[in-house]
Amino acid sequence: MAKIQKLYEVCKVSLSANGSLSPEAVDSVCSVLDNVMPSDVGLETEAQSVRSWRSPRVLNRKAVFHSSTTIRYRHIYECKNFSIGIFCIPASSIIPLHNHPGMTVFSKLLYGTVHVKSYDWVEDTTQLLKLSKVRPAKIVRDGEMSAPCGAMVIQPKDGGNIHAFKAITPCAILDILSPPYSSEDGRHCSYFRRCRKADPSGILSNRSREPEFVWLEEHQPPNSFVIRRDLYKGPALNL
Repeated sequence: MAKIQKLYEVCKVSLSANGSLSPEAVDSVCSVLDNVMPSDVGLETEAQSVRSWRSPRVLNRKAVFHSSTTIRYRHIYECKNFSIGIFCIPASSIIPLHNHPGMTVFSKLLYGTVHVKSYDWVEDTTQLLKLSKVRPAKIVRDGEMSAPCGAMVIQPKDGGNIHAFKAITPCAILDILSPPYSSEDGRHCSYFRRCRKADPSGILSNRSREPEFVWLEEHQPPNSFVIRRDLYKGPALNL
């Protein structure tokens, strides 16, 4: 059985539309996702080129990668419980800080190097949120990842539910969203930016021993941020 088919099958029995998954369900998906390689999804040519990306002898980059900074999404599958797709990100391109409300997300870096910055909301600030358009968040991850590596998993309220990617080299990320975005069901993708703000009423003053806290405000991404559909070239799923 093709690995992408096996991934679909385990997602079908493990993922649900409520967004909260058992540790067993997460482990089941990760055990398959961790073994998915670029060649399993039609990206072996791109992966081979990236392996020697920093070499001055590489002359055929443009023959393999698009010259624009446009991010491309290769859709594989979607139902009410989950979606599977691949983001192909050119070097230096950025997917801005965004959230995944009520969703569990599995992200597998297939090739390349990417910088990941992620946050989780500070949950016990209900009174503050009534008075302000910004929200406090704690930093979960701020560093580079290089393939091959295991999958990242974010939960609705922890693991770095608000995150951003910056491609250090061309890279590809296989994403599983459970459930997918749906404005009708209250799962709208919102974008954010870090802003300067003092700590009103000292609401975070008792958290000095915890990870760094920042303030995030909702923000429209720049016009240069574009994601276009691209053709998935891997094995077709047997649904």
